[in-house]
Amino acid sequence: MEHIKTEKSYKMQTTKRLEGIGEYYFSQKLREIDELNKQGKNIINLGIGSPDLPPHPDVIKVLQEESAKPNVHAYQSYKGSPVLRNAISNWYKTWYNVTLNADTDILPLMGSKEGIMHICMTYFEEGVGVLVPNPGYPTYTSAVKLSGATPLYYELKEENKYHPNFIELENIIKEYTQLNSKGVKAIFLNYPHMPTGQLPEKDFFIAIVAFAKKNNLLLIHDNPYSFILNDEPHSLLEVEGAKDVVLELNSLSKSANMAGWRVGMLCANKQHIDEVLRFKSNMDSGMFLPLQLAAAKALSLDKDWYNSINKIYSERRKKVFELLDLLNCVYSKDQVGMFVWAAIPFNYKNGYQLSDEVLYNANVFITPGGIFGTAGDKYIRVSLCGSIEKFEEAIQRIKCLPNPSKGDA
Repeated sequence: MEHIKTEKSYKMQTTKRLEGIGEYYFSQKLREIDELNKQGKNIINLGIGSPDLPPHPDVIKVLQEESAKPNVHAYQSYKGSPVLRNAISNWYKTWYNVTLNADTDILPLMGSKEGIMHICMTYFEEGVGVLVPNPGYPTYTSAVKLSGATPLYYELKEENKYHPNFIELENIIKEYTQLNSKGVKAIFLNYPHMPTGQLPEKDFFIAIVAFAKKNNLLLIHDNPYSFILNDEPHSLLEVEGAKDVVLELNSLSKSANMAGWRVGMLCANKQHIDEVLRFKSNMDSGMFLPLQLAAAKALSLDKDWYNSINKIYSERRKKVFELLDLLNCVYSKDQVGMFVWAAIPFNYKNGYQLSDEVLYNANVFITPGGIFGTAGDKYIRVSLCGSIEKFEEAIQRIKCLPNPSKGDA
């Protein structure tokens, strides 16, 4: 009798920590856009904040020259090169008037997104609650969930200048602590705020540091947008005594046009740096030395550099305002950062509907606000990362829509 061989299919189960964690929205959407482009649609992508401008020529020159040396290709210190840490310290002193010890208060990162994960894995576990802004950067939620902890959302409202309501925060902490003995351990904060472009106010920074101390919270401040269309960059570490509770993440992705280089930093007191390093040192090794030296050069750039970048973004933002006017959206002209946040017309169900209409009928992609949380459902976000010509083409395409803001009655 002839035996028929059959191949048995095995399926490995994913871990509990991945439950409720979907693929990052932009990862999924970019694949869809790629398919549309293969169909000849030529999609104009105004969704993602990936700088299209190059770094300063001197930064690239340092990378090229240092990479050519024969002795720079070995493993590097987990704490980063002293050259980079000193450059970060000087940058914080120059622009934020914050004094950081380069040996103890700074941890270079392969992008600040990495730092979010490291912090969560260092301090959070099952049963711990973590306050997360709504709307806010989706990675906060994902990283908290991956650590086993529970994200607790606090809503940011336009009428409150997209600042948290302290009474609401108190109530969330009280309710969660009554049910979970480990209580609430931290709060994520991000100013200038993404996606709304809200600037921080000095009094608010002082108040949130006091709140964190009163409630024994780590205050995790994500600060990558402070130089974009903003003449007065601020750090939460400016507040007296902030270093007791604040872990501040910063990055060269936006301010130096180095998103793909993956250079970020964590700034905090020695205890917090050492604790996060315990996790990080088991996850990766130090960055390529020439990259660190080039990043140090980027941190030494003067105000002329930031002014030149912001002049370009300012002109682009005017075009975004034109585009949003065509869609009958409502927005503030006082926003900073790399995006424009806008309320959709009332006759759309949500930002996804408007985003899809523009994508499929005008071949222009703009981000639905709902990806940043339920409080963003009635908004869209447009990136400034595109040439004037690209924005003008997007405007012409939207003008050709039969009625670009009809929605559903």
